[in-house]
Amino acid sequence: IALTAIAFALPLALGTALYISEYAPAKIKNGLVTIVDLMAAVPSVVYGLWGVFFLSPNILPVSQWLSTYLGWIPFFAVDGFDTSDPLASPTVFAASTFIAGIVVALMVAPITSSIMREVFTQAPIGEREGALALGATRWGMIRNVVLPFGSGGIIGGTMLGLGRALGETIAVFLIISPVFVIQPHILEKGANSISALIALRYNEASAFEISALMAAGLALFLITLVVNFVASTIIGRSRSGSQSE
Repeated sequence: IALTAIAFALPLALGTALYISEYAPAKIKNGLVTIVDLMAAVPSVVYGLWGVFFLSPNILPVSQWLSTYLGWIPFFAVDGFDTSDPLASPTVFAASTFIAGIVVALMVAPITSSIMREVFTQAPIGEREGALALGATRWGMIRNVVLPFGSGGIIGGTMLGLGRALGETIAVFLIISPVFVIQPHILEKGANSISALIALRYNEASAFEISALMAAGLALFLITLVVNFVASTIIGRSRSGSQSE
């Protein structure tokens, strides 16, 4: 679910950050920054309800199309779905990793975009002006100055977003249909995550099961800690950690 979320969130966050920092008119830039920051403050349960009642029923045709035409790719395949049957029910695509990943992507994209935007705005003014003086277009300046300077911020912001996606609970819990096997097919009904498993089993767990859930929570904490530490290290060692002169 976290990897699916990052696959959607990375291009969305990168495009948003580039537009706000490089293309947006000054009179609307502050408003766009505020909107993105406010999206990061929306409770996860709101995203989860949106995913259940709006996204899930409307995204099923997209999932069916992907399975029909890209089913030869292993993770797009769906067991038990006959692509040649026009009357095949699309409910096999409900409550999938794909849907949960899209919802989590919208949750982590604002954070990732904010980090990227701050890094892009720190690109050295002298290098920007030098590239434009040599005849580069605005996109040429962005490609040769801003993006190389902000590469550490892009990687670090993406990994910080991955860290949040790994621990997302309520939105995932509302959307998925829990299964207790590894589900390699992202379009197929049924998924699970460590945090959702803890939320699902905690109330009914015995003392022994509680200890297992705590161990799972500890493993999730350590994974998230490592991801965030690596992201901070990448940002600190890149040019993105320096200040514009």
